Amino acid sequence: MIARSAPSVGEVHPDAGQEIRCLLGWRHDRVRRRRNLPGIPELRALCRAFAALDVLLDPDGVERHHSYSTTWAPGEELASMRDGSGNEYDIVFTAAGAYVRGFDHESPMSPYATDDDEPWPGVLDSVPEAFRAFVDEPAFADEFDMPVSTVCLWREHGDTAWRHGEIDFPTEGDDGADWMFALLTDGTPEAYQKWAQDHYETPVDLAVVRRVFAEHSVT
Repeated sequence: MIARSAPSVGEVHPDAGQEIRCLLGWRHDRVRRRRNLPGIPELRALCRAFAALDVLLDPDGVERHHSYSTTWAPGEELASMRDGSGNEYDIVFTAAGAYVRGFDHESPMSPYATDDDEPWPGVLDSVPEAFRAFVDEPAFADEFDMPVSTVCLWREHGDTAWRHGEIDFPTEGDDGADWMFALLTDGTPEAYQKWAQDHYETPVDLAVVRRVFAEHSVT
């Protein structure tokens, strides 16, 4: 197993997930949310911008939400979100493309909410060989080596859209993708500013946010 360096992340107050749900009013559309993730270069740029802005707003890392590691493993970069309440996502950028896994700890699709204590059927079953190693990656599993995911997406560089497994969603509740990926699917400086002002409880200069977005934009 390749040794990977963990990104530094801090804790935030327990209502962080609800903040994003309320602030962006994201619709629960299980197909749209996947289509709306930007392409790989744009997604990488957004993740780097979020991490850079979080460092500016929280230099000590106490309530930092987003992080980005360019040295996670040889040839791999890792973007992460941790909300301090057990909700999280990781995005691995590789030579093959990008792999996304997210975990909503209140989702009925959590492996801890199923009868067999296993990942929800279909979430991880169809991950292609190019990303298969990440399914069993220790950093994305619990202490019993169980993959901790309620949502999984992937995209190879030759793909024209994000892909996911065939999933029979529960009657009530979902996988958490709508709110976890809301800032990524919106992708605007204004959305980040709105979230950051509420989360950090301080004014956030939109001009600074736009400048950081521009510095990390895909040219």
